[in-house]
Amino acid sequence: MTATLTKPVAGPRTLEDLLLEKRKFAPSKKFKDSAHANSEVIYKEGANFVKFWKKRAHELTWSKKWKKTLEWKAPFAQWFVGGKLNVSVNCVDRHLTTWRKNKAAIIWEGEPGETRTFTYQQLSREVNRFANGLKSLGAVRGDRVVLYMPMVPELAIAMLACARIGAAHSVVFGGFSAEALRDRINDCQAKILVTADGGYRKGHVIPLKQWADEALQEAPGVKKVIVYKRLSQSNPAAWTEGRDIDWNDLVREQSDFCKAENMDSEDLLYILYTSGTTGKPKGIMHTTGGYLTGAYATTKYVFDIKDEDIHWCTADIGWVTGHSYVVYGPLANGATTLMYEGSPDWPAKDRFWAIIAKYKVTILYTAPTAIRTFMKWGDDLPAKHDMSSLRLLGSVGEPINPEAWMWYRKTIGKERCPIVDTWWQTETGAIMISPLPGVTATKPGSATRPLPGIQAEVVDENGKTVKVGAGYLIIKNPWPAMLRGIYGDQERYKAQYWSRFPGYYFTGDGAKRDKDGYLWLLGRVDDVLKVSGHRLSTMEIESALVDNSKVAEAAVIGKHDDIKENAVFAFVTLKEDVSAAGGNRQAVIDELKAHVVKKIGSIARPDEILFTAELPKTRSGKIMRRLLRDVAEGRALGDTTTLADPNVVKSLKEKYEHLES
Repeated sequence: MTATLTKPVAGPRTLEDLLLEKRKFAPSKKFKDSAHANSEVIYKEGANFVKFWKKRAHELTWSKKWKKTLEWKAPFAQWFVGGKLNVSVNCVDRHLTTWRKNKAAIIWEGEPGETRTFTYQQLSREVNRFANGLKSLGAVRGDRVVLYMPMVPELAIAMLACARIGAAHSVVFGGFSAEALRDRINDCQAKILVTADGGYRKGHVIPLKQWADEALQEAPGVKKVIVYKRLSQSNPAAWTEGRDIDWNDLVREQSDFCKAENMDSEDLLYILYTSGTTGKPKGIMHTTGGYLTGAYATTKYVFDIKDEDIHWCTADIGWVTGHSYVVYGPLANGATTLMYEGSPDWPAKDRFWAIIAKYKVTILYTAPTAIRTFMKWGDDLPAKHDMSSLRLLGSVGEPINPEAWMWYRKTIGKERCPIVDTWWQTETGAIMISPLPGVTATKPGSATRPLPGIQAEVVDENGKTVKVGAGYLIIKNPWPAMLRGIYGDQERYKAQYWSRFPGYYFTGDGAKRDKDGYLWLLGRVDDVLKVSGHRLSTMEIESALVDNSKVAEAAVIGKHDDIKENAVFAFVTLKEDVSAAGGNRQAVIDELKAHVVKKIGSIARPDEILFTAELPKTRSGKIMRRLLRDVAEGRALGDTTTLADPNVVKSLKEKYEHLES
């Protein structure tokens, strides 16, 4: 099958001309025949979105059925009004009366190589004991508990224990600084902090307890700190008597049974903070019944999850992807979820492939950034491992370019695994746009269609539907897993998400709909550039650059230009066997600029290309384009606390300043 990404043209092109992708891959008969969803009937069912979600919610365990499925007074929704349930019961207890009680619930691989497995019965014991431990420290229904931990099973246990007693948890990513932790603790007014003496990352100790102690110097509301001892005795953490409690000491004498709180469907389950480019972090609120319905149903249908699956979502639980698709979604389905503490390249660059082979992983859900990095490292590493257990691949975090999608399909999936490229947000709680692997024919780089029960639209600046072409992505109707607001600031919630297109949820993303009705995510609206009056997607320019055989990865931003409004600035990582040193540097730059012109048009030609061995990324794998804009504009670097390696952007800034001088 032959196809081109775009039609080469001589002159400028508009966004509507882009992404004329012709390749299409239908589900195999074998996959379709056994899939939970295998016909268009489910989309027809989803047209009545209230009825659709009511049916999905009935698959959960409720202690009291709801009186009304939806109460909607935009922008505030209540789902399953009057219903009572407990998330911990749905993720653990309800499996104990079946054969699943002796099935692996969590398989954990630590970075240095330790392994632990918890059956559902063992998980139940640990959740109940820790829930009783929290209660012994005075935690009650309605409290907030902050969790600041490495990727260890105890993090999932703590989340489920909070849910069991009705205390909302707020997980703070273990890579965040003491200052970031302090701000989140104070904003949600937490009384208890759960942390660890440390974690591991690329062979180094991450001193979580040290950072937690620094944060607590200016967070007086926290009265008790529970410390899970992850490190060896040779790395003792500082200790504050009367405040700090050893996790093991806390749970040692606790009962294996803790009565689950009967929670209202709209009771707060968790707060998760997201950072914007400016302003203080937003505490996104998710409630019990609606969130769990969304996480459960999307895990079931998007990943087609089965009892025999080993599901590996590579995200850190500190992000919403980890909440929904490491913990709550898989466990609510009674699945086996794999947790990994470390980095994809430690102790070697084939770490992911070795783990897949070791545990016979069947579902892999990871980020495009990781996939492009794996491409850069070459095909030899995955070829060393037997990954024939894989049956489905997923992508999450940002738009995936067609070149990376095809590599993922061919090299990792061996052209037999469907790819579910998913779009969603912290705010949405669950996947919103994605193929259904037993129904949807996929196109490389497209998230395809809104899921059943989700009414997503592409609109122009006036809110009018764009049938074919580019515009703004909105959600027209409420959905169960939607955020219920920003903690302590509902005016900000209304202004940020509901004011741009009144009555509709504005995602902040740009999207294009093609003639088949498929959606192509274009990234944040801020990542759509206006160049001489033409709107260009940074993702599309990045895809054109990565389409060149010399390029491993690219990030494109707009740099202010007095004439064109924005100049196109590309940061490019070349494949390891390609040199751009000395006189060859300009030749490669010229080649890449010409390649973009061929693929998109002269209007998209990069004005500047800077080669870099690495791009600044968060530990979840997202490229921090905001910091790249700081580099290009010569500004002081903004907050770098979320970066996996802050030195990357600092050295990039120094390199660019040197070239400019």
